[in-house]
Amino acid sequence: MNKKRICVLGSTGSIGRNALKVIEGFGGRFEVSGLSAGSNMSLLLEQVKKFKPKAIAIGEGSKIGRSGRRIGEKVRLLSGKKGLEELAGEKDSDIVLVAVSGSASIRPTFRAVSAGKTVALASKEALVSAGHIITREAVKKGSTIIPVDSEHSAVFQCLLGSDISKVAKLYITASGGPLWNIPKKRFMHLSRKEVLRHPKWRMGKKISVDSATMVNKGLELIEAKWLFGIDIDRIEVLIHPEAIVHSMVEFIDGSVIAQLGITDMRLPIQYALSYPERFENSLKKLDLTNIKKLSFYKPDLKKFPSLQLAYDAARDGGSAPSVLNSSNEAAVDAFLRSKIKFTDIPKIIEKMLSKHKRIEFPSLDDIDEIERWVESEVGKFCSYRS
Repeated sequence: MNKKRICVLGSTGSIGRNALKVIEGFGGRFEVSGLSAGSNMSLLLEQVKKFKPKAIAIGEGSKIGRSGRRIGEKVRLLSGKKGLEELAGEKDSDIVLVAVSGSASIRPTFRAVSAGKTVALASKEALVSAGHIITREAVKKGSTIIPVDSEHSAVFQCLLGSDISKVAKLYITASGGPLWNIPKKRFMHLSRKEVLRHPKWRMGKKISVDSATMVNKGLELIEAKWLFGIDIDRIEVLIHPEAIVHSMVEFIDGSVIAQLGITDMRLPIQYALSYPERFENSLKKLDLTNIKKLSFYKPDLKKFPSLQLAYDAARDGGSAPSVLNSSNEAAVDAFLRSKIKFTDIPKIIEKMLSKHKRIEFPSLDDIDEIERWVESEVGKFCSYRS
């Protein structure tokens, strides 16, 4: 049996670390061909020593870049944004797992699909900003995109063997995040610790803030549009506090198919890497007898305006989703650096969307320019607030 060669982009992040646990658990089926990290060089060095990839990509100016001897002579060293793109297109990989944070995932994802790779996609921002470009290129080059997000993995599994034209609605579930039961009047005074305290999932800081604002569900519905080729008005977000049903598909005959499972990202990661097969594992199994109830609620769009802004941007299309993504990314970064309040995040997104001159079919260069413009505008907002 030939091993699948996996390149993990963003190997030191939460998804990347879990992916390597999955790969290690199935050593006879997978091997690591490439790794990348932006700044956590000490962990990357440990991973290189353990998994022995043929190539790695690192951020500009990192210490490892000035001392290539530390990674061994047989490891090809790439650096910067171009190095990350080059690694994504390396011929020695069968699957490229994209777990790079934020907009930095866009060009590596495009490079991977351009090379005809199977792409296990964990970075939702790539399709949010450039879905029209990446999906078109994937079809052209015969690349398969398999979702890693638990919600999209659930939809992907529910749709297996089905005709998308027979789908009435996709339901993307949300736990509600850390603020679901906190009154909106308290939002002005929330500490960073409160915002980052997710009740169900262990995640990085950026996605934890996105969960608190619920913009993550907005990004997910835009990603679902491109992944599954379905209109935004047939995608609905539902709050599901138990976080057992990861998503559902309703068909035109009224049948609803759901995917259930424990809250462990290793499950959707494993499925993305093993697809179309399923591998037995030693993870905890869902005990249906312990489930007392499964509850679902419509989200409060006044309490979580970022989700409404995402719906609006999705319907506007063109460059609007890119502005949504870039402005949210810049605002979250500012919040994490204590430059703005939590309640400023949706204000910034709305302001950027209203100021932007929409482009019908933005190119990758247009998307880069939007990101630079947003960063500049958000910087002015922060300076005004300070």
